[in-house]
Amino acid sequence: MSDDSAFEQDQQQKSDKKNWSGRFNEPVSELVERYTASINFDQRLAEYDIQGSLAHAKMLAAQGIISNEDLTAIEQGLHQIRNEILNHQFIWSQQLEDVHLNIEKRLTVLIGDAGKRLHTGRSRNDQVATDIRLFLRASIDNIINLIKAMLQALVNLAQQHIHTVMPGFTHLQVAQPISFAHHLMAYFEMLKRDIERLIDCRKRVNQLPLGAAALAGTSYPINRELVAQILGFEGVCKNSLDAVSDRDFAIEFCACAAVIMTHLSRMSEEFILWMNPLFGFIQLADRFCTGSSIMPQKKNPDVPELVRGKTGRINGHLVALLTLMKAQPLAYNKDNQEDKEPLFDTVDTLTDTLRIYTDMLAGIQVNQEAMRQAALQGYATATDLADYLVKKGIPFRDAHEVVAKTVQFAEQQGCDLNDLELSELQQFSSHIEPDIFANLTLEGSMESRKHTGGTASHQVQTAINEAKQWLC
Repeated sequence: MSDDSAFEQDQQQKSDKKNWSGRFNEPVSELVERYTASINFDQRLAEYDIQGSLAHAKMLAAQGIISNEDLTAIEQGLHQIRNEILNHQFIWSQQLEDVHLNIEKRLTVLIGDAGKRLHTGRSRNDQVATDIRLFLRASIDNIINLIKAMLQALVNLAQQHIHTVMPGFTHLQVAQPISFAHHLMAYFEMLKRDIERLIDCRKRVNQLPLGAAALAGTSYPINRELVAQILGFEGVCKNSLDAVSDRDFAIEFCACAAVIMTHLSRMSEEFILWMNPLFGFIQLADRFCTGSSIMPQKKNPDVPELVRGKTGRINGHLVALLTLMKAQPLAYNKDNQEDKEPLFDTVDTLTDTLRIYTDMLAGIQVNQEAMRQAALQGYATATDLADYLVKKGIPFRDAHEVVAKTVQFAEQQGCDLNDLELSELQQFSSHIEPDIFANLTLEGSMESRKHTGGTASHQVQTAINEAKQWLC
């Protein structure tokens, strides 16, 4: 765009009255104009606004509402505007309030009256609802791909550690031995569900509101199904009032995002603990950590800590949208302008988190010996001793008491159950025989859980194989 053209666009936008100003006797004050304008943040919807306008124009021409000549001019004008925006040549005007009026005004400058006919049969109310749905649909598709990339990194790490023993915890206390791979695959299941939730959410996002106009539909002979087909929507919103005022699709997405971030926050908490020298289970690559300005030995897990913090931020956006909608009467209200910033930030934060997490997983170094030594503490095979006694015919509650006393004795001796002599074990139950020691090893404990979802190595490998197949 030439300097003369930019000057012309700027002067045109500054001189024009509001599209709706005919009803009013005085202009909006500068403070109110700044307070009510959304162009600073909703201009990122420009591409989706153009997509929606192109589809709307094609429908108007197909229905004979505008001429084919008008359609050609509109298409050419919108393509030029798209190029101006992509090349950072488009001049955004706060006086024109939002992305819709900025684009429409520029279109009118470029093609004249044909640009004014584009808005036939629609309102900014159904227009913005369409733009947001198009934006969110594209964002969901991108986020699903990012989760899959992260899951691939998770599976790759798990594949390396099927036989790496670590303690499984309850109440953050040593409970039973598991493999590091089994632990990682728990997060695969969580994030797989997250993808399934997003896929389900997308179905409700992918419904077309355009055609509802301001709130009651339009008297023009429009074809909403044609617009839905052009834009790739699965259907149309069935009630015009609901179409323009509904934001539960955005709330649902933010709820999905909050659950995803909660899962990542849980994983982050474990990484933070495991990096602590008292655990020493893992090391994160240096690029995900920072040092201390005063303590030169420090390596701080900043990325996982920020994931924990940003989870609260995403939760806050969900609550903000719920609060935004809780007292709104039908149909559209200006309150709904406040839906975009929390939604945009949710998408951006989640997108960045998933990208960085994928890279972080690929750079994790595992201290297998530290994990194994930790699993040898806390009598992690005590349940296996109880199960052994049950298989010998002792009721579980009685076996539980026998093992509890055995653990007390081992604590007094300062050793693990597997370190006790057979005669020492037999003083608590005559049913204990030499084969007990195969059950009290870490590997024996893990391999004994051979059922679906258990810790046995072949079951973990099966889970990994199924995960790889699911990701293909």
